[in-house]
Amino acid sequence: MKLESLLHALIPKEDKFFKYFENDVDNLLVAASVFKELMSNAISKEERAQKIKHIEELEHRGDEITHSIYSELGATFITPFDREDIHALASKLDDILDYIQGAGTRMILYQIKKISPAQERLAVLIYDQVVELHKAILNLRHFKDGKFIRDSLVRINSIENEADDLFERAIADLFESCDDPIKLIKMKELLVSLETATDQCEDAANVIESIIVKNA
Repeated sequence: MKLESLLHALIPKEDKFFKYFENDVDNLLVAASVFKELMSNAISKEERAQKIKHIEELEHRGDEITHSIYSELGATFITPFDREDIHALASKLDDILDYIQGAGTRMILYQIKKISPAQERLAVLIYDQVVELHKAILNLRHFKDGKFIRDSLVRINSIENEADDLFERAIADLFESCDDPIKLIKMKELLVSLETATDQCEDAANVIESIIVKNA
């Protein structure tokens, strides 16, 4: 064993990063849940505005946690896993919430009154992915539970594939059925934000997979 590896194994590692990530994904899960409720035709305009405001508050909270992770990363000698992976996972969780918040903001800016079935379904898929990310990250403290974590990562990838197929069909239907070019642009951008959020969830899953492989 190399001296560096031996020292890494013997020196106690800071576990505060696990707590940061757990808080971060808790916050993300609440945002994804609120967003799923937001992307429904069953709520009023006032309720939609309240939920968007709530998501904005959660996004600000997520930014604070991300900045704390970055700050601690620069001040900590021994980390529980690779610094690059800590930075990448924090960044990806931040990106997911950014796209959720961005999609919510577009609902107001574009004055979208009716949610399409595809948009509603994509919001559900984002939530389902975040649920699996939540399970995986809460188990990162215990690398021996790699199979349990990988099961969640497989489900995230499977959901992303469904989202890709849904997105492609929704875009095709939009170009086929929408005669208003302004409305078409607005609806397309909203769909892109939703689909990109699912991509970011898959990217976060890939970072977790890297962590599991390196610490097996």
